[in-house]
Amino acid sequence: MQQEHDLLTIRFCGDSGDGIQLIGEQLMMNAALCKLEVRTLPDYPAEIRAPAGTVSGVSGVQLAISGHRIEIAGDKVDVLVALNPAALVHAIADLAPNAIVIINSCQFTDRDWQKAQANPEILTRLNVIQAPINALTQTALAALNQSSAQTKRCKNFFILGVMLWLLELSLDTGQELIANKFSSRQALRDANQLALAAGYHYGMTMDMQRPYFIKNLPHQHGNYRQINGAEAIGLALATLATQCHQNIFVAGYPITPSSVILHECAKLADFNIDLFQAEDEIAAICACLGAAFGGKLALTTTSGPGFDLKMEGLGLAVVSELPLVVLDVQRAGASTGLPTKTSQSDLRQALYGRHGESPLPILAASSPSNCFDIIIEAFDIAIKYMTPVVVLLDAYLMNASEPWLIPDLAQLKLPQINHYQHQEPFKRNALGSRSWNPPGQAEFIHQLGGLEKQGDWGKVSYDANNHQNMTKARKFKIDNIGQELMPVVNLGKPSTSLVITWGSTYGVMKTALDHLVCDGLDFSWIHLRNLSPFPANLGDFLQIFDEVNVFELNSGHLCDLLRAHYLIDAKAITQCNGKPFSSQFIIDILKESNYVINAQ
Repeated sequence: MQQEHDLLTIRFCGDSGDGIQLIGEQLMMNAALCKLEVRTLPDYPAEIRAPAGTVSGVSGVQLAISGHRIEIAGDKVDVLVALNPAALVHAIADLAPNAIVIINSCQFTDRDWQKAQANPEILTRLNVIQAPINALTQTALAALNQSSAQTKRCKNFFILGVMLWLLELSLDTGQELIANKFSSRQALRDANQLALAAGYHYGMTMDMQRPYFIKNLPHQHGNYRQINGAEAIGLALATLATQCHQNIFVAGYPITPSSVILHECAKLADFNIDLFQAEDEIAAICACLGAAFGGKLALTTTSGPGFDLKMEGLGLAVVSELPLVVLDVQRAGASTGLPTKTSQSDLRQALYGRHGESPLPILAASSPSNCFDIIIEAFDIAIKYMTPVVVLLDAYLMNASEPWLIPDLAQLKLPQINHYQHQEPFKRNALGSRSWNPPGQAEFIHQLGGLEKQGDWGKVSYDANNHQNMTKARKFKIDNIGQELMPVVNLGKPSTSLVITWGSTYGVMKTALDHLVCDGLDFSWIHLRNLSPFPANLGDFLQIFDEVNVFELNSGHLCDLLRAHYLIDAKAITQCNGKPFSSQFIIDILKESNYVINAQ
């Protein structure tokens, strides 16, 4: 008998090169076209090509599918497809009770178990469906006269066909998606379509149990698309360039996991995005400073180690007071660390990584689709206040995907670009912002560099009192940003206990608190997107709570900042394992917290 689920979590795991990410993408689009909610979380190995069949070489992708709004790609896995023992070992700790495990029996030989350094007896404890996927794929494609290697590469679509049968998704939609994906490669298209149909009918012929049923609920009207963080950033830049009638200069050096942003920008030359791959991170940020000095919108993107290298250039941007957006896609460090795993451990670097007094605004995106909004907000602040802006992202946001309601352009708050407001380049308005005077205009010529400025014209000065005044002036305008930010509001329930999150922890916290409300436990909750400066009302808001818990994927960066800034007894709930929080982890922590509060 089928069991109705409000959320079903599926994970595919195999070697790099098994096409795992591709079938995750195809299943995601199929479910979305069937009007189901989908969230995805890819999991890439850190090594470019680890030895086949080893745990370090496992590539995975997890999907959560539901008939109603969801915020995460699931916690415990309901259906696991493991193509070899290493894939099974990699995922076994995350299996839900009574989870279905589909294995490719052709790659579960004694030698495969030895490579994975695992014992075959673990299969006896699981609800396993064994299928000779390699052999079945070769039989299905025998008429195509392909080589054995070519046929073996199609096994991922055989697996996808089995999954379409189990989840009662559309075979016809799956065939159309393959046709679109491989429209210019007829032989590959035909082979994958045949493999997909063979897998679907294999599930039907073997009468595989369909234990799950996902009820489809009504959705909000509008035009949707599936989007990940990198795509959202690319679309935001294209929107700014076309709507503001201004080319955007993007410079960077390839580094995991921010390289996907460069890949997206490379597709957008027709939308006035000028991409420059520099020889290193220092050259990238300095090129952006040159573009900003010339009056262009400029953005540079990197990840942890590259962010270190950009610090001197970022300090120059602060002193020059040029509008510039710097994206840091955080990953687990230190040093090379876990380059394909997520983290929130660069907040202290963003706040304090530069020498001297060099304040700047810091923003953090909360979801893949929110990356679109945060980029537009960052440019608005950068131009309005003539300052570099750091946007903290992470590996989870770049690679995870979710449905996105495409916004109405008329409702977007786009930046207003006004050059030459004053002839004197450092004559400040009421916000403390200087005039943006690109060179080349008569009567507006000025010098700009890293030495301390003096007066409205920005002439070099070594005067002690002037340095004090300029330090105050640069801080004054950043502090003013806090006065204009949206005030923090309680996203949870009225309570004496407050939960604080930032960045990509938004979705998992919302999921956890929704479950706790159903259990009769209420918590107040705020999610911070502006980390420097804070919204003006944050201090007064924090004083009304008896307990404050700060959840973050680091050793407590934001918690320490809040304790120092507002003198509150905040407690850090942290995780530094390269993975997002699970909602069950948060639920367990907060239930224990609620018990302690009630006991007192």
